[in-house]
Amino acid sequence: MGARGRMGATVVEAVRSAPDMTVALTVDAGDDLGSITPDNTDVAVEFTVPSASLRNVLTLVRSGVSVVVGTTGWTDEGFAAVRDAVDSASRAGQSVVIAPNYALSAVLMERFARQAARYFESVEVIEMHHPDKVDAPSGTALHTARVVAKAREDAGLGAMPDATTGDETSRGQVVDGVHVHAIRLRGLNAHEEVLLGNPGEQLVLRADSFDRSSFMPGVLMAVRSAASGTRPGLTVGLEPLMD
Repeated sequence: MGARGRMGATVVEAVRSAPDMTVALTVDAGDDLGSITPDNTDVAVEFTVPSASLRNVLTLVRSGVSVVVGTTGWTDEGFAAVRDAVDSASRAGQSVVIAPNYALSAVLMERFARQAARYFESVEVIEMHHPDKVDAPSGTALHTARVVAKAREDAGLGAMPDATTGDETSRGQVVDGVHVHAIRLRGLNAHEEVLLGNPGEQLVLRADSFDRSSFMPGVLMAVRSAASGTRPGLTVGLEPLMD
C-alpha cells in the first residue's frame, strides 16, 4: 500500500528481489482495499500517510491480513485501536508490526541510547530529514525520546538541568521531559543524533540513512515475522524481531 510513493516503490522492488517473496498486489490512494484478502495476500506492507494509516490498518486486520506498517505519526490511541483489533482477529497467528524506523542502524542506536541514558545528566535528540517529510518530529525521534525518558525514570533520575528563560520555542518539542529538535534541509535523507552529557564529557550516538534502501532489510525482516505467525498481535518497533 502506497506503492507509488517514494518508500512504497522501494519496498515493491525489495520484495520482488527477495527469493522467498512475491508481490501479490500494488495499491495506492483511491484503490479498493477490498482487493486485499487472505486468499491473495499473506502480508500487506503499508507505507502511506499518517491521516490514512490507522484506517488502512484496521481495514486490513478486519479482513484477516497481517500488516507491516512503515507510516509514522502514530499515537498511543492508534496503537490501542490496532491492538484491540488484532487481538480480536479471527485468523490464528495474525499480526501487525508497526515500527517508527526500519533501518537497523537506527534501531541499534535507540537500544544503545536506552542503555546509556541512566548514566548521563542530560540527553537531547536531534533528527534531520529532507523537507518533503510531512511529520515533525519524526516518529523515530519521538520513540527514542520516550525510550530514553523511561530509562531515566527507571533509574530514579530527576528532571534534566535547563535554565532557559523567555522564548523556549528554540528548545524544541519536549517529549516526556526530553527535548527533541527537528531539522528539515534539502540534501538530507534520514538522520538522528542522541546527545548525552555529563560534567566534562559527552557521548554522541548517530545513525545516518543515506538512501531508502537502508530500510529494506528491516522491512523484509518484519514481513517474514508477520508471515510466520510466530508473534501474533501487535509488535511496536523492530527491536523485538532482532536477535
